[in-house]
Amino acid sequence: MIEVNNLCKSFGSKVAVDDLSFKVKKGEVLGFLGPNGAGKSTTMRMVTGYFPPTSGEVSICDINMRTHPEQAKAKIGYLPESAPLYDDMSVKGFLKFTAGIRGLAGSDQKDAVERAIETCFLQKVAYQSIDTLSKGYRHRTCLAQSLLHDPEVLILDEPTDGLDPNQKYEVRELIKRLGESKTILFSTHILEEVEASCTRAVIVDQGRIVADGTPEELRNQSGKDSLQELFRQVTTLDTAA
Repeated sequence: MIEVNNLCKSFGSKVAVDDLSFKVKKGEVLGFLGPNGAGKSTTMRMVTGYFPPTSGEVSICDINMRTHPEQAKAKIGYLPESAPLYDDMSVKGFLKFTAGIRGLAGSDQKDAVERAIETCFLQKVAYQSIDTLSKGYRHRTCLAQSLLHDPEVLILDEPTDGLDPNQKYEVRELIKRLGESKTILFSTHILEEVEASCTRAVIVDQGRIVADGTPEELRNQSGKDSLQELFRQVTTLDTAA
């Protein structure tokens, strides 16, 4: 479970995240929606312990991120936006390297790597150099590294960004399947992601939560049975003065 209480983050005079509170339960896939610059990635980085909050608390599986960061992070699989890869490694070599960082060795490491390759449909490119991969396979490799230690919680930042329609479909179906047994939080600015993968969604704007509910509840709030219409109603347009 993810629990966020009164989370704030400021960069000088700029308030990026402003008193956010929400929970994500096991078996729930929460879409974290908002326009560019709404504070999505900053929030994700605080939830994973990458950024310290200015104030507020984050708990992962009832473990406080501030007081017990190593134990909390061990529960998380994280796919950051524009996740880095080592281009001179093979897919399997990279996953073995990452598994070693996670403390996996011997048969546990071998089983974890094979499971991640199978889950993310990487069998065809397992021995291929990463610098020769298409963007879709690179993205799947990044996702596979987040699954190696079979985490209870998955934090995915823009998991389908830049993928073609077929690749997006595959990732969305994978998220739905993983969401049956894990706690998943993923950020996106693509509204169709919510309909395709989420059991619930939160919309943020200017660092604050402006809507929270199931996809059906959010559509009903719009008055026009449209998630896009609600998004426009509750978020600030880039063109606004």
